[in-house]
This record gives sequence, structure tokens and C-alpha cells, in this order.
Amino acid sequence: MLRQTLSTPSRAIGSSLRLAVQRPLARPQVFRAPIAASRAIAPRSARWYSDNADSKDAKPAEGDAAKTEVQDAESALKKQLEAKDAEARDWKDKYLRAVADFRNLQDRTARDMKSARDFAIQKFAKDLVDSVDNFDRALNMVPEAKLASTEQSEQDLINLYDGLKMTENILMQTLKNHGLERYDPHGEKFNPNEHEATFMTPMADKEDNVVIHTQQKGFRLNGRILRPAKVGVVKNKVEGA
Repeated sequence: MLRQTLSTPSRAIGSSLRLAVQRPLARPQVFRAPIAASRAIAPRSARWYSDNADSKDAKPAEGDAAKTEVQDAESALKKQLEAKDAEARDWKDKYLRAVADFRNLQDRTARDMKSARDFAIQKFAKDLVDSVDNFDRALNMVPEAKLASTEQSEQDLINLYDGLKMTENILMQTLKNHGLERYDPHGEKFNPNEHEATFMTPMADKEDNVVIHTQQKGFRLNGRILRPAKVGVVKNKVEGA
């Protein structure tokens, strides 16, 4: 059986050789791949190497691009931070101005309220000073000689005078408690802001510009001149002399 197994292939090989010798030699054929296939196959290795080269060059380019993006992001954040800082400074300035304006408003309102309280009776006080002047005129009409008299007939006049004087003192104290005060500038330097000169006269034995006579006493309401005093003033120096 071994012999049969070996002889069978040998026979086939021999027959094939005989057929090859008997047949004429055919023209050898050269295998040519399609152009599209060759082009598709050949550049594959070239692209492989070129891709490797591009990938090596692309790594720094990608790093530069990432660095540029980071720098742009930082620049944008810095600009936003500067804008927020400017906005915060602007709001702080507005806040401080608003606080200052509010405090000024408070102070002004407090002053206005105080002024309103202090001078609410101004019109009433102006009307009242005429009555006070009448008290003063009535008291000044009594001669000092009669007040110093010891006669019984003058005692009633003296008592009336003392009663009017006490009433005037109480009235003036009450007015003073409410800010209304009377003043007599006799003997003081003339002040045009507080005095009204009704006449001027030279007096050699008096200092120039001194009040020598009070025709009508003045009044102040909480430090403000309600009515200036009418006075006579010494005028020794002649202007232009």
C-alpha cells in the first residue's frame, strides 16, 4: 500500500511534465496592477512617513495654539477684572457722594428746623416790641425827682411806677426766655449792622463815632437783629478834611 501511495503522485507529476513538453511555450505574462490601485497603494507608505513628520511638527504648533488660547483667556479675564474694578470704584464714588449729600441734607434740614423754631415768633415779636416800647416810654415819663420824694402825695405815683417796673421786668424776662432780648447801645461804638443813626453831632469831649443818645432801643431775636436801635452818634471828624 505504501508503494501505491507514493506511485500515484509520481505518476501525476510525470504526466504533467509530459504535457508541458508537448505543449509549445506560451509567452510569459507580466502582471500589471491597475494604475488607480498602484497609486492608492504606493502613496500609502509615503503618506505614512509624511504623517509622522507632520505629527512631529504639529505637536509644537498645537502647544503654541494652546498657549495662545491660555494667554487670550488670561487677557480677557484681566480686562473683565479691570472693568469690574472700575465699576466698583464708580459705585463706591457714587455711594460716598450719596452719603455726603444725605448728610448735608440732614444738616441743612436740622438748620432749617432750628431756624424755623427760633424765628417762628418773629412776626409776633415785631408786633410785641411796640407794646414794650410803650412800657418804657411810660416809665421814662416819671421824673426822677418825684421818685426820690418822700411826700405822701407822691407815694401813689411811686407805687404805680414800681408796679409798672416790676411788670416790665417780668415781661422782659419772659421774652428773653423765648429768644427776644432788648439792648441799649448807649456809650458803645456805632455799629451799622446793629444801630441806625438818626443824627450825628460833634462833641469835643467825646470820642468820635460813639453813641451818645438812644432814641429807641433795639431788639434781637435769637442773636439776629429784629429791630436796630435808633441812636445819635458823635461825629468830630469831617470826611475829606
